[in-house]
Amino acid sequence: MSATPSPRFLIVVVGPTAVGKTALCVRLAQHFGTEIISADSRQFYQEMSIGTAKPTQEEQQGIRHHFVDSHPITETYNAGAYEQDVLALAGQLFQRHEAVILTGGSGLYVRAVTDGMDEMPEADPAVRESLTARYQQEGLQPLLEQLQELDPTYYERVDKANPQRVIRALEVCLSSGQPYSAFRKAGTRERPFHIIKIGLTRDRPELYERIDRRMDLMLEQGLLEEAKSLYPYRAHNALQTVGYKEIFDYLEGQYDWEEAVRLLKRNSRRYAKRQLTWFHKHADYTWFHPEQWDEILRFIRQQMQDAAQGKV
Repeated sequence: MSATPSPRFLIVVVGPTAVGKTALCVRLAQHFGTEIISADSRQFYQEMSIGTAKPTQEEQQGIRHHFVDSHPITETYNAGAYEQDVLALAGQLFQRHEAVILTGGSGLYVRAVTDGMDEMPEADPAVRESLTARYQQEGLQPLLEQLQELDPTYYERVDKANPQRVIRALEVCLSSGQPYSAFRKAGTRERPFHIIKIGLTRDRPELYERIDRRMDLMLEQGLLEEAKSLYPYRAHNALQTVGYKEIFDYLEGQYDWEEAVRLLKRNSRRYAKRQLTWFHKHADYTWFHPEQWDEILRFIRQQMQDAAQGKV
């Protein structure tokens, strides 16, 4: 009679930008002797390093980080493909590790792994290009108005400050002839591993100070030069985001450098606030300060013990 296989655990660590996810996850990976899967939808791209705060080789401390520098900027990559790729990778990693760590601030990509993605129809690339060009020329408001008309249900739920989400919904509406919300019906999918969810947060003044310091460091490291090199790809979804868009607008003469720096910091703080709101709203995370190492470890161990005893 074969023994029951021991349970496997995906330790999910989320939180806003600059909260301290990398340092904690590297420490967890060292403790559990495992590897890290990135769920940051911009760190996938090889050409985007400074503006995405990719962990340096020194910060990685020899821990293998998957889905960092995994794709060229010219390749389209989405949450549905990421779900399938991560599940395949996790299956391999769990053959040699009891626990694997998934971390990032891209809520949709985390949720794709933990809950599963809805089956979305293929969208016409020409529609996406047209919507992106319209957004660049007219701003987000006309697209929001069109979304409200085509899919009032999703319009009520969408993050109205996130152009990628709005454009994605519209491209599905226009390509399929049906509301985007009609395809968002799937429930949580079963996974062959236990999921332990941890959220990291800090007091708002402390977090905002860290964000401002990080932005100053990015600028010292050459964010302007990196953005200039990426300017030809500015219509790419991954570049329609804080850290790059402000510099693209500066390069196009919409405001001076001092204003660009002010907007970089302000929009990064706003992005962090949206990230926290998303994670609090969409999933049952247990929240810690990144420096609560003992408490975090105790929580993980208790979750593992409960799973081994069939309590969860």
